[in-house]
Amino acid sequence: MISADIHTILPEILLAAYAMAALLAAVYGGKDRLAGALTWASAAVMALLAVMVASGGPGAASAFGGSFVVDAYGRFAKVAVLLAAALVLLMGQGPLERRGLLRFEYPVLVALSVVGMMVMVSAGDLMVLYMGLELQSLALYVVAAMNRNSERSTEAGLKYFVLGALSSGLLLYGASLAYGYAGTTLFSGILGAANDGHVGLGLLVGLAFIIAGLTFKVSAVPFHMWTPDVYEGAPTPVTAFFATAPKLAAMGLLGRVLFDAFGQAVGDWRQIIALLSLLSMFLGAVAAIGQTNIKRLMAYSSIAHMGYALMGLAAGSEQGVQAMLIYMAIYLTMNIGSFAFIMAMERDGKPVTDIASLGLYGKAEPLKAYALLALMFSLAGVPPFMGFFAKFAVLKVAMLSGLAWLALAGVIASVIGAFYYLRIVYIMFFGEEGEGLETPMGPVAWLALVGSAAVMLLGVVNMFGVEGAAAAAAQALLR
Repeated sequence: MISADIHTILPEILLAAYAMAALLAAVYGGKDRLAGALTWASAAVMALLAVMVASGGPGAASAFGGSFVVDAYGRFAKVAVLLAAALVLLMGQGPLERRGLLRFEYPVLVALSVVGMMVMVSAGDLMVLYMGLELQSLALYVVAAMNRNSERSTEAGLKYFVLGALSSGLLLYGASLAYGYAGTTLFSGILGAANDGHVGLGLLVGLAFIIAGLTFKVSAVPFHMWTPDVYEGAPTPVTAFFATAPKLAAMGLLGRVLFDAFGQAVGDWRQIIALLSLLSMFLGAVAAIGQTNIKRLMAYSSIAHMGYALMGLAAGSEQGVQAMLIYMAIYLTMNIGSFAFIMAMERDGKPVTDIASLGLYGKAEPLKAYALLALMFSLAGVPPFMGFFAKFAVLKVAMLSGLAWLALAGVIASVIGAFYYLRIVYIMFFGEEGEGLETPMGPVAWLALVGSAAVMLLGVVNMFGVEGAAAAAAQALLR
């Protein structure tokens, strides 16, 4: 029995064991002298584990009495998280080295946070959910403040920690209410308690607090207040990590909780999710217009995009989950490419985040500029780029599920949001020439930028199989 459980959670065990071994090797082997090697080793281990998880087959399995679930839904999220984390680690190595910030703790903490994310998306129990969430969060609090010589970085880590502790309190309070009502922390037991009759008020209040705690992690309004400051204050490679893997893991966990534990209360929670979606789309679209710092702009952009992803969940159907997963996979790709460029923005060896510094960049580096153009158009939802089809997928399921008002609001918010993406393109090709901008890139960052831009254009043919994988994942969740 134990051997079967261990086999089920083997990828998580292997990554945790690697993180512990890497930590010991660094401490006894020269600390920061091994930082570069550990970065490559961590990325390689994550890539190998992604292959291992993807080849796990279509079947489902559970461990430890159903508290840990492995199915197509979890595998989809884990593969995306592992690949995104590996890419961001390699992309960020050069910029961190140039600024003297590449320390051995960074790849180890990223590996530990990814372990937490993998546990999150496979959680079948409220306690396992909390363990995974806190393992991810504690590692992220530290890397946000890893630039100890920067007041902004220290402030970012402190704000993230304080507000994260608040969200954890909300989540725990909701979990205690759900446990008090259902008499169990297992998702299947909570689902059964709701299925015995109407969903009681205590369970609904617990659900509301759980949603509040989890939507903090995806930076949905009104739990978004940490996002702009943390994105701006943290070192750009760390911001790139925040904007990719943790977002998908938290959205995957939210979908798991809503359908596995509260699948009998869809009519109740979809109203909450729809409202959060509406608020996130509009606040992200409007607040980003006045931003002059590209990292803060991307923070508000992420808030708006999480609103669109939540629209898929608000549909409360298998098609809605599929649309959400497609959206998150495309969003992940767009952000990896965008941050590959942003983390390379420099002048005289110092990082630059001012949007005006991109003036007439298209003349100096046309290939990189056109790649960023493709990514900005895709983020704005301009056809024929993949970002358009991502938005179309969630808008379509919202219409089909009776949320036409939300779909209409999404279209309006998308039109508003297109302004600040297109402004970046305008500045690059038609703006006033600034002091000059250097964008030194290693081969991995260059491939991430150009490759993700190519994917946004060429993916319209068959989405590289993401659509079919998302459909299988959604079917597994709503089995």
